Amino acid sequence: MSAEDLEKYETEMELQLYKEYRDIVGQFTYVVETERRFYLANGVDVQVRNSDTEVYFEVVMSDAWVWDMYRPARFVKNVRVITFKDVNVEELDKPELRLPESGTPFG
Repeated sequence: MSAEDLEKYETEMELQLYKEYRDIVGQFTYVVETERRFYLANGVDVQVRNSDTEVYFEVVMSDAWVWDMYRPARFVKNVRVITFKDVNVEELDKPELRLPESGTPFG
């Protein structure tokens, strides 16, 4: 597969994932961002943990959807994430989502 074919495939997968996100976002209460992934979830618990030398976050989510185009099963009952970087949790107001006029979610 050429670099151009791979780029085209990734662009198509991102668009497909965005469309799936748009279709299911109304089923969730929270959006959670970590340094590695993006999640939708109905239950979120974030705990700050301390080890001897570092501070980290433990994020436990229930009834979640994982933004990952390489993962075939994106819906999970429970997920636990450990991260040493900030975690962003926002409550969704569930607006209607539409594809941008350019046809891609990223402009």
